[in-house]
Amino acid sequence: MQEKTKNQPTRREFIKGTAAALAAFTIVPRHVLGQGYLAPSDQLTKGIIGVGGMGRGHIPYAGTKVVAVCDVDKRHIQKALDITGPGPKTFTDYRELIQLPEVDIVHVATPPHWHGIIAADAARAGKDVWCEKPMTRTIGEGKRLVEAVQQHGRIFRLNTWFRFDTNFYGMGTPVKPIKKLVESGLLGWPLKVTVSRHTGFDWKFYWVGKTDLAPEPVPAELDYEMWLGPAPYKPYNAHRVHNTFRGYWDYDGGGLGDMGQHYLDPIQYFLGKDDTSPISVEIDAPQQHTDAVGTWRRIEYTYADGCKIVLDGEAKDDKLPYIEGPKGKLYPNFRSDIPDLERKLAAFPDPEPQVTDFVEAVKKRQKFALNEENGHRSCTLVNMGLTALRLGRSLKFDPVRQVFVDDEGANRLIDQPMRGPWTL
Repeated sequence: MQEKTKNQPTRREFIKGTAAALAAFTIVPRHVLGQGYLAPSDQLTKGIIGVGGMGRGHIPYAGTKVVAVCDVDKRHIQKALDITGPGPKTFTDYRELIQLPEVDIVHVATPPHWHGIIAADAARAGKDVWCEKPMTRTIGEGKRLVEAVQQHGRIFRLNTWFRFDTNFYGMGTPVKPIKKLVESGLLGWPLKVTVSRHTGFDWKFYWVGKTDLAPEPVPAELDYEMWLGPAPYKPYNAHRVHNTFRGYWDYDGGGLGDMGQHYLDPIQYFLGKDDTSPISVEIDAPQQHTDAVGTWRRIEYTYADGCKIVLDGEAKDDKLPYIEGPKGKLYPNFRSDIPDLERKLAAFPDPEPQVTDFVEAVKKRQKFALNEENGHRSCTLVNMGLTALRLGRSLKFDPVRQVFVDDEGANRLIDQPMRGPWTL
């Protein structure tokens, strides 16, 4: 028998140490340990939670294969299977889906009042996460989700893409040249960005709630208790769920909740505000109903350096520029009052490249272009505006502590009570 030398572990110590090391990796993605090595050319597997319109619309995605779907409405599940074929496993409780060892990515496509809880639970279960916008329904949920994603080393994608792909609504260009223009300093500083239908951004004010909903029988195919989840109990009415849920505070935030992150995330990016938030939000809007979201006339954000974002709901002035600075203006279709803009811009460097392929980000463990951190900051823009709208007053905000200043009522909306047993 070989004698143990000094500092050399015995076989028993070696086995004990190895077991302890393996125990630290109880939650590991399939492509790392669970199902063996995943070659770069192989497909990642995906489970979709919420297969209504958005969930079904993203069933086909290059480099991924759907192996499981979940929905509280059995009709949605069947419609998803009509697209995928009979292969995927089906669930009505997301907690079962996120425990599947064969799932690499969880796509969260539920109404927003579920986003934070499901995405955080998926991260804790060792899954990478693709989440629909808005990222979360409250600022507090966003903070908790960021913590969960980072604590568990997950790759997160928020599903709005305008900061890196396709033409940006009415601007007639991708965001990259706008970012380059802002960084060049040719417009000067600080800047004011005005978002209205005249600059290509329709706030979808038809996403308003009804104030006279009568209780209706719950359809047999719908688990309404699970659909509500953490939201306060309200009697079922068809207008609360599926295609029209956006009109109610408990689940979303009207047109601003629906489209806000699409419009505001690229602004945050080209202004260089990915790691901060405004210090104030001013509101001009009719008094809001306690249950049903209404419309607004104007919401104005101000940053510490004087930059402003104006959400123009009335859009009375069709001559306003999209971006205005002390040295120049930029209008839709990339028109500007700066002479010879194209030649002048050519002298400046392009913006830093971004990781824009989510499948590659997951395989290589690289932070995606729109991730949990900058996604939370652009979602905070949305939720700051919705908080001011809901309360009917302007607010001050501390972007470091991420709380409202001297306003207890506003801070209560940062971390709203959840109906048991749900918690984030």
